[in-house]
Amino acid sequence: MALTLEEANRVIAGAMAKAKELNIKGSVAVCDGGGRLVAFQRMDNAIWASAYGCQGKAVASASFGMASGDLTERADHPTFRGIAAAEGGHMIMGRGALPIVRDEAIEGACGVGGGTGEEDEICARAGVEML
Repeated sequence: MALTLEEANRVIAGAMAKAKELNIKGSVAVCDGGGRLVAFQRMDNAIWASAYGCQGKAVASASFGMASGDLTERADHPTFRGIAAAEGGHMIMGRGALPIVRDEAIEGACGVGGGTGEEDEICARAGVEML
């Protein structure tokens, strides 16, 4: 089953609600299993860089099927650098995104940018839990 736009928007709503609760102004992106954007929102007054950060973290998480923060230590490994370069350089292997997994299949990921890595991951988790 593929991630739908309605589901992606529900994930974003959950992540943004948590961001508001934590008093964070940021951006949230949901991508499909191939790392392509399904839905995106940027909160009012969020820094512009959060738009790129959330998408890059979501791409990394979907690509490897794990939390983007779990990739940080491997980001400098030649294999991971090569994969990121071949993909087009959009991956950000830093904390703040979680994969969306259903029936043992990676359907996508939710990435958040604008807070600390920990805050972003908390928001992403709140979003993914909306499914």
